[in-house]
Amino acid sequence: MAFFALAPALGNAQGASVAFGGLKQDTSLPVEVSSDQLNVNQADGTAVFTGNVLVGQGEMRLAAERVKVEYTADGGGISKLFASGGVTLTNATDAAESREAVYTIDSGNVVMTGDVLLTQSGSALSGQKLVIDLKAGTGVMEGRVQTVFQPGSAKN
Repeated sequence: MAFFALAPALGNAQGASVAFGGLKQDTSLPVEVSSDQLNVNQADGTAVFTGNVLVGQGEMRLAAERVKVEYTADGGGISKLFASGGVTLTNATDAAESREAVYTIDSGNVVMTGDVLLTQSGSALSGQKLVIDLKAGTGVMEGRVQTVFQPGSAKN
């Protein structure tokens, strides 16, 4: 499986397309959340989980210090997750870290911002913003993109 499909250049590019099948996810699976504390606001349809928050959906795990959950208009499901404080997104062999992340459940998009670092099999890609399409297992890294490849780990 190819880790990086960078276009057009490696090094210090302004943006890079990334293929990472390890973060491909079935976004229709149930979302489980655990934390040290939960505050619910019925008026605006949100819940805030704080302290060692762990979100699981299938094989995907998202960890952070704080996760705000925005529910759908009918209250029957989750619309978005807003994570902050040492955000880590993992699945299979891929891992991404950032300061903040927003996961829109229906579209399967995760937008990670602030000192983003994506790693797999010893290779690393960093930037300021990573937009992941979980349904397709693809993404785009933006903002002074830098990469480090281990010899033999990147394939076209």
